[in-house]
Amino acid sequence: MSIAEQFVFRNIRPEEADQAVTIEQICFPPNEACSAKSMQERVAAAPELFLVAEDKATGKLAGFLNGISTDETAFRDEFFTDIRLYDPAGANVMLLGLDVLPEYRGQGLATEIVSQYVKREQAAGRKLLLLTCLEGKVEMYQKMGFVNHGIANSAWGGESWYEMGYSIPS
Repeated sequence: MSIAEQFVFRNIRPEEADQAVTIEQICFPPNEACSAKSMQERVAAAPELFLVAEDKATGKLAGFLNGISTDETAFRDEFFTDIRLYDPAGANVMLLGLDVLPEYRGQGLATEIVSQYVKREQAAGRKLLLLTCLEGKVEMYQKMGFVNHGIANSAWGGESWYEMGYSIPS
């Protein structure tokens, strides 16, 4: 069964905020995970910037990608915690987390979520996707079409991050 046959890709629903919090806590160590409060604020304010993969067989979320839109062009840690930086009309999206539950990894789901997200944001007229990742994920994101911009201006979770960018063709 292909990824497209196994999953429904869609915006998050308000009642799925707690599920998103749980998935985030499974996918990231405590020093890197989004707080429950920040995740709930994102779901409430910007559900259209979440792309979830719902397992058709179980109805549960297998993973998601989320961000906030802005006209800013450089990533900063405040995007993780300050929903007031969200501009629904922003030309760019700061990606805040790609989460795939362990039992769904290694099947191409993360790549498919990113691919679907790019297509959706291209249709919405967005120009740029930016994210930060640890060194071990740089190659994965490069395979998805992101360009490594080097060490990010981020100290999130006490880690050293790389900024990755994806210029969306118009």
